[in-house]
Amino acid sequence: MKKLTWRTISRIPNHEWRLTFSTMITIMRIMLAPCVVFAMLSGSWGKASTLFIIASMTDFLDGNMARLLNEQTFLGACLDPIADKILLVPCFMTLAFIKTPLFSIPLWFVAMVLVRECIVLLGALGIYLYHGDVEIKPTLLSKLTTMMQMIFIIWLFACYFMHWEPIKTYFAMLGILLVLVVSSLLQYIYIGINQLKG
Repeated sequence: MKKLTWRTISRIPNHEWRLTFSTMITIMRIMLAPCVVFAMLSGSWGKASTLFIIASMTDFLDGNMARLLNEQTFLGACLDPIADKILLVPCFMTLAFIKTPLFSIPLWFVAMVLVRECIVLLGALGIYLYHGDVEIKPTLLSKLTTMMQMIFIIWLFACYFMHWEPIKTYFAMLGILLVLVVSSLLQYIYIGINQLKG
C-alpha cells in the first residue's frame, strides 16, 4: 500500500472507494462479529461457533475474490485488517471474561493482544504526525498471526463439542500465539522505526 497523506487520500480515484463484492464479504465479517459475541454471552455455543467459522471463512474469501475478480480497491485494503480486529479482539475478551464451558482465555493474553493493537495504531498515528505520511501494509507474519488466532478459537469450539480436554495442546497453542503476537509487534516496531528514519 502506498504511503498515506491527506493529499494522497484526496487524490485516490473514486473507483478505489467502490463497494465491490469482495468488500461486501469483508463488511459481512464486521457485521458477524457482534453476533458471535452475543451468542457466546447467551451461552449459545453452537450458534457462536457456526457464526465464527463463517466469519473466519470470509477472511479467506474476500482477498481471494478480490484478486480473482480483479476487485482490489483501497477501501477493501483498509477494511480487511479492521474487520479482523473487530472480530478477534472482542471474541478473545468475551472468552476471557465469561464463564466458558471448557477453556478460557487468560487475561494476560488478552492484555497482550490489546497492547499490540494499541501500539500499532498509536505508532502509525505518531509516524504520520511526525513524518507527514505513513506506509500501512500488512506483513506475512501479521497475516499468519491472524490466521492462527482464528484457528485457535475454532479449535476451542471443537474441544467443547467433542468433549476434548487436551490441556498440554491448549497451553502449547497459547504459547505459539503469544510468540506470533509479540513477533509481529516487534516487526511492526522495526518497520515503524525505519519509516521514521526514511
